[in-house]
Amino acid sequence: MTVKPDVAAAQEEQVTPPAPGKTRKAVMIAWAKRILIVAVLAAAAWSLYSQWDEVYPTLLALPWQSVVLSLIAVFVGIFLGPLVWKIVLSDLGAPVRFVDASKFYLVGQLGKYVPGAVWAVLLSMELAREAGVNRARSFTAGLVATGMGVLASLIAGLAALPVMLSGRPESNQLLWLFLLLLAGLPFLHPRLLTWSVNLVLRVLRKAPIVRRFTGIEILKALGTAVAIYLCYGVHLWLLVNSLGSPRWDTLILSTGAMALSMTAGLLAFFLPSGLGARELVITATIATVLPSGQAIALALVSRLMFTVADLAAAGSAALLAYVQKRRGVPVPVPAED
Repeated sequence: MTVKPDVAAAQEEQVTPPAPGKTRKAVMIAWAKRILIVAVLAAAAWSLYSQWDEVYPTLLALPWQSVVLSLIAVFVGIFLGPLVWKIVLSDLGAPVRFVDASKFYLVGQLGKYVPGAVWAVLLSMELAREAGVNRARSFTAGLVATGMGVLASLIAGLAALPVMLSGRPESNQLLWLFLLLLAGLPFLHPRLLTWSVNLVLRVLRKAPIVRRFTGIEILKALGTAVAIYLCYGVHLWLLVNSLGSPRWDTLILSTGAMALSMTAGLLAFFLPSGLGARELVITATIATVLPSGQAIALALVSRLMFTVADLAAAGSAALLAYVQKRRGVPVPVPAED
């Protein structure tokens, strides 16, 4: 017997199960994520506002060319950050597009403006899940990328050692940070890094990664992380040179100052975005070539520029993801945790 097309369509419509609605847990997570995003944006905006009175006299005194070029260097460094995550996630068996990595990394990084490093981690994990990366993979990728960042900062800081040792005694107090480099270098070996990641996954009761990390991918991630700190060093060097005579050893010193200050800020996780710790390191290092007052002023200007760049980069990444979604670009299905 032949079934009429309209009858067949009606039968197919009857057997098609309705789309499942959101569970109460999913709704609560969605609202918690919105509240967290609002909180970190408010904290970042407050950080920007609270520093303005102390910074703007120095900022206005700097040549605008130096300020613009310095800010561009910060943006370049910030947008290299998602590339490190993309490389690590690919090696973890969870490849993502650069646009998706930019969204969950750059927006997630705003969580650092709320005291306690856990907020940045939670926000990045939830945003990564929307890109199809489960929480276990994004958490381990965050650990690996952060470890790469710390090692890269200390490698970049090595170049500044001769200048630091010949400078003021305050800069010598930072030398203990290089003990982290000795402890972390062995974990660049693919076998040891894979074992460490699988240990974390085992503790989380998640499936281990299928393949181990490769040496070339580790070097790519580490090299990209080092390039980030070189960009940040150029950023500070342009500001320092605007107040003194250009010197190449100042570029090396500025790179070391920015690299070590980022690591110090990361260790001071109980402070919003390492507030105070970063400035102390920059001031102690730059004071070897500039008066202390100018060194403090430049450290505050640098903080302000990073806050502006963080907000602008996160906003642009979120806007690009929104535009792609409106244009119908396929969105990955969230992976199971």
